[in-house]
Amino acid sequence: MKWLLLMAAIFFQFTSIVSASSFEYGNVESIDLNLNDHEIAVTFLGLGDGEATLIQGSNGENILVNMGGEETGEDLSEILKTYGVKEVSTLIITNRQNLFVDQLTQIISKYNVKKLISTPEITNELKNKKESFPEVEVISWNEGTTQDLFPDLYAEVLFAGNGENEGIDFTLKFFKHRIFLMTSSSDYVEENLLKKTLDDVTIFKVPNWAIEDSLSEKLIQYVNPQISILFESEQHQPDPDIIYDLQDTWSEVFFTKKHGTITIKFTENNYEVFTFPVEKEDYS
Repeated sequence: MKWLLLMAAIFFQFTSIVSASSFEYGNVESIDLNLNDHEIAVTFLGLGDGEATLIQGSNGENILVNMGGEETGEDLSEILKTYGVKEVSTLIITNRQNLFVDQLTQIISKYNVKKLISTPEITNELKNKKESFPEVEVISWNEGTTQDLFPDLYAEVLFAGNGENEGIDFTLKFFKHRIFLMTSSSDYVEENLLKKTLDDVTIFKVPNWAIEDSLSEKLIQYVNPQISILFESEQHQPDPDIIYDLQDTWSEVFFTKKHGTITIKFTENNYEVFTFPVEKEDYS
């Protein structure tokens, strides 16, 4: 019965996506989101492997959270070009699994990165390589850190660890909207997060590609997001039980493997979802 419900939920999800705007990404030469004052856009990049999230403000600044997979540098550059990104003011690396030093150095040089943010352990390591990017300010985020990123947008770090499957888990607050970018997956992390206020999450980036045991039903129900985002991994497949649990909360689930690049444009009171599919094998 649970599998029947899961298949029905997936069918509903894929047919209900007509509420979002969809474009053939391969036919798009450039994307201008026309951000006005008090607007931002958060884009989950549809790379073939790994995580990368682009945050754009009306002031023209760009923030990049992670860089995709180790072999997706060219695809990342192509998508950033499509979104008109010439500079990245801040690069955030959420955990060691998303740290590729050669790729990091190339991005810092190509996009004139001014700030590099990560866990205390990773930033200490990177400070020893400062000769490769001497002009970059290296910043540590600890649990409880809050930081203004753009006008009207600030980050709050809910957890920062260096253990296996741990990293930075943080939220972005923009007027009434809250985006939860979760990286870590462990019982210890969930115990900590269940003590935080998470009942106002709009968008939830699922950790660790939603592999088996990476996310509990209890935490999913506690977060209760409106939209959930699952990135693609060449090595891992999402756990059907996690997908079922997400959709059981009526969260609309988007897969970068199925939907491609996913852009969410926020105003003070509303948001709109755009998808830019790429030519890939069908999601199954």
